Amino acid sequence: MKTERFSLSTTGSVGDPHLTTYILDDSPSMKIKKRPFILICPGGGYRFVSDREGEGLALQFSAMGYHTGVLTYSVAPAVYPVQLKETALAFSIIQKNAQSWNVLGDRIVIAGCSAGGHLAASYSLFYREELVCGETGLAPEKLRPAGMILSYPVISSGEFAHQDSFAALLGDSYEHLKSNSLFGKLSLETQVTSDTPPAFLWHTFTDNLVPVENSLLFAMALRRADVPAELHIFPAGGHGLALANELTLDQDGYGIQKECQIWIDLAKVWLHDLVGVGL
Repeated sequence: MKTERFSLSTTGSVGDPHLTTYILDDSPSMKIKKRPFILICPGGGYRFVSDREGEGLALQFSAMGYHTGVLTYSVAPAVYPVQLKETALAFSIIQKNAQSWNVLGDRIVIAGCSAGGHLAASYSLFYREELVCGETGLAPEKLRPAGMILSYPVISSGEFAHQDSFAALLGDSYEHLKSNSLFGKLSLETQVTSDTPPAFLWHTFTDNLVPVENSLLFAMALRRADVPAELHIFPAGGHGLALANELTLDQDGYGIQKECQIWIDLAKVWLHDLVGVGL
């Protein structure tokens, strides 16, 4: 495996936004020559980027046979649309290196947890906009994800919103949040069209931070637009479970939920049906 790090800094970036790639080795003894790519956006409420939802997930997908990358994007005080621009830059790096990395450029899947799920879904909905694709010099078709994997995502700015994520993303206080003209647009269940990429979603019924209705509302919007989607709602578990096993425990020992551990295996089946492991 070859690992590299690429800067993603653009106007409005804060800190050190970058893409870390995990490219599987090519070998003349192996039949598979080209592979899909999974781009992972960790969560953190647009206030930090969670290490628990980055490399650990990337290596799980690597073990399935996919090239992977982790996006470390700008967080508060950086505001929308900086994160979308950085995601587009990450996509352009993958596309521009597709031949040398043996990446199937039309099979790049974006994944995200919590607020990273909001970023992944936002990108999947808005990649055609000039403020996004204009950052890269690539045609929008080159920037379209083949699919998205959303783990307990922030989706709605309405009744079931995680308000702090939107406050961080838009740079507004809670009192002024709803006066921001972008507030409604970034309620992603209202932005789904028939061109939206297929989705795999999972959430817990008892999520104590981002209500399960976020995934339900997005799945219902996908259904209305006739976009293929797979949704799993687990009966118990808090927020931010990542892999829900020992590999992604936090410092306080939080993060094990046995019934949720199967989500990564379910995603493996969904991915195989969507993009395969290569031809």
